[in-house]
Amino acid sequence: MSVTLILVIITVLTSLYAWNNQDILRKWIFNPYSVNEYKQYYRFITSGFIHNDFIHLLFNMLVLWMFGEQVEYVFAAIYGTLGKFIFVALYILGIIVSDIPTYLKHKNHAYYNALGASGGVASVLFSFILFAPAQKLYLYGLIGLPGIAWAALYILYSVYMGKRAGDNINHDAHLYGSLFGVVFTILVYPKIIPHFIDQLSNFSLF
Repeated sequence: MSVTLILVIITVLTSLYAWNNQDILRKWIFNPYSVNEYKQYYRFITSGFIHNDFIHLLFNMLVLWMFGEQVEYVFAAIYGTLGKFIFVALYILGIIVSDIPTYLKHKNHAYYNALGASGGVASVLFSFILFAPAQKLYLYGLIGLPGIAWAALYILYSVYMGKRAGDNINHDAHLYGSLFGVVFTILVYPKIIPHFIDQLSNFSLF
C-alpha cells in the first residue's frame, strides 16, 4: 500500500469522525485565535485532516491520490526508502506552511476558522507539475490541458476564491501550498530546474 493511499484513508476516516463529533471538529479546526491565545499549535496539522463537506473531501482526496502516488514514486525512485519520507514531509509541511500566512492575518480574529488538506494537496500537485509540466491532465476525462496551464488556472481560482471567503475553506492555502511545493521540490532535488526547462520545450497548450 502506498503512503499516499494511507494518507487518503486516514483523512477520510478523521473527516467522517469529525462530522459526527462536533467537539472534535471545534478542537481540530484551524482557528488562528486559539493558536495565538492558547498555544494550540496542533491545529496547524489536525485541520488538514478534516474537511468542510463530502465534496470538499472528495476533491482533495481525488487530487491527492491521482498525483500523490506519482510524486511518491518519483521521490522513491530518486532516494529509495528515504523518498517516501520526503514525500510525507512535502505533504505535512505543505499543510502547515500554507496556514502560516492565514495565522498571521487572522490571529486576532476569534471567529475565523478554516479546515482542509488543500495546502498539502497543492504542494503535491505543484511538485508533480515540476516533474511533468507538459503532461496533459484531463478534467473529468474531457478537458485536457498541460499541467502548467492547469497550474495557472489553479492559482487564479485560488486568488479569486480567497477574496470571496466565507465557506471555512482556506483558499489562500491553495496558493501558498503551491508555492511551497515548488520551493520544497527544488530544495530536495535541484536537478528539477533543468529538467523542468527541458520539459517545457515540449509544451503545447492543445
